[in-house]
Amino acid sequence: MISSLFHNFRHRTPWFVANFDSCSAMAKALGNCLHGQGFMGVGEVPNSDLLAQVVNALPWKLQKTTYIKGSSHEAVDPGKLKEVQSEEFSKWATNLYPSRKYSTILIGSSSGAAVHLGAAMGAPWLPQTFLIPVKTPEHFSVDTPVQRMEWAREPAHQLLASNPDLQLHHMMDPNQDRPMLDAISYFRVKRLQLGEAYKQFISENLEENGTLLLVECQKSWPGKKVDERHFFQFGGLGGITPEGYLHGSEEVKNFLKQNKSPVEKWDAPDPDGDIPEAEWGFEAALRDDVYRFARENGFQVQRIVYQEPEDLSPFVADLYRWWYRQRNIKPNTLIADMFFLMEPYWTIRTGSVPFWLAFNAKPSTDFLNQYLQHADSYDNIYILPFSHGVKGVGLATKEDLETVLAHAKKKGDFLGSDPDLYPYDFGTYAKYQKEIQEKITSRYPLDVALTLPQLHDFSSFAKGRHTVTIQKEP
Repeated sequence: MISSLFHNFRHRTPWFVANFDSCSAMAKALGNCLHGQGFMGVGEVPNSDLLAQVVNALPWKLQKTTYIKGSSHEAVDPGKLKEVQSEEFSKWATNLYPSRKYSTILIGSSSGAAVHLGAAMGAPWLPQTFLIPVKTPEHFSVDTPVQRMEWAREPAHQLLASNPDLQLHHMMDPNQDRPMLDAISYFRVKRLQLGEAYKQFISENLEENGTLLLVECQKSWPGKKVDERHFFQFGGLGGITPEGYLHGSEEVKNFLKQNKSPVEKWDAPDPDGDIPEAEWGFEAALRDDVYRFARENGFQVQRIVYQEPEDLSPFVADLYRWWYRQRNIKPNTLIADMFFLMEPYWTIRTGSVPFWLAFNAKPSTDFLNQYLQHADSYDNIYILPFSHGVKGVGLATKEDLETVLAHAKKKGDFLGSDPDLYPYDFGTYAKYQKEIQEKITSRYPLDVALTLPQLHDFSSFAKGRHTVTIQKEP
């Protein structure tokens, strides 16, 4: 525990990056795994039942205020955005991983399934996207996207002028991020080039003739081009469709009424085209730079390509089952993790199969239920519900989560969460890792890594069963 805390302290995120960012948390989880450590408290919160009880015993209004203020405390003053340096994030990301030779390095889209793939392969993942939370005027409503978009022009200009290698996707989701939008705006940025820190890490740690595996989620979203390298995205993956965000619906109307909003639908700006989805989508400009760098340095490039963020999850789940059988491990336990609530180290140590869900929305649980209906049955199924303090449109309810657990032949259970408190169980972050170790008692070594040839063998074996392709460079 002490070594894990020390590791997390040494690798605190840069001053301008949110600790609640999915990308940053996933990178820390994989870094810990490659160091042979678990991912305690999403890298920030001590692992403690007592702490969880204390947090959940607080009055709801105090919990909500603490949750919002804790996150908004990380927000960057707009006037300091010109001081942000993308290379600082890249150096931080590469420092998460052990300095040693790797046969494969992953680069690209944020994905919990890709993190589990990297954990199995003993391979680092260098993310393309990260989140900069920006302080926003207090008098701004969470339901006025045009006002937010226009306000962000100057802060965005300051950021991008100092970082020509970044593309900004200003994302606003008043459904799922509603509490946070009271204080911050979400500036998600995507690397257009590898940059010096990534190049140095690859040069020093990738084996001769090694492979750069591009992780490419093709998910797009209607967006508005505000300026060069600056886009505005209204809404996000979850319980509302892009059309619902842009044009409204009866569900949206009821949601706004419940939240005492003065509007019945959002004044969303008209999109002028589809753009890579802000949080999960891949910006193809990076691919060109990766190919160029690989050719100059004698590395191979392959691409793992999929459409929806969760499309990689059943592929990786079935890959784990296949890989475990190669190792004479019975793959009878599934852990459904969610958003950044994940534990790649203890997933492998317990011989469990991972299935990553992008968010706590009903379309995600429906997707997992569909997988379980067609997959070979599991004896045990566990789920890590993500509590974010919002009963938004399309939230997966406690009953929806229980439909997932009902597929288990022997035992279905929640990990680190009181289902009666969800989605307000903020104590989850302090106890999920401990419960994984207590409820799943099997233990296996991490001494055998999945190889790239094995990944190709599985892909051939499972051809036609998944909407994922692995493409070698032309």
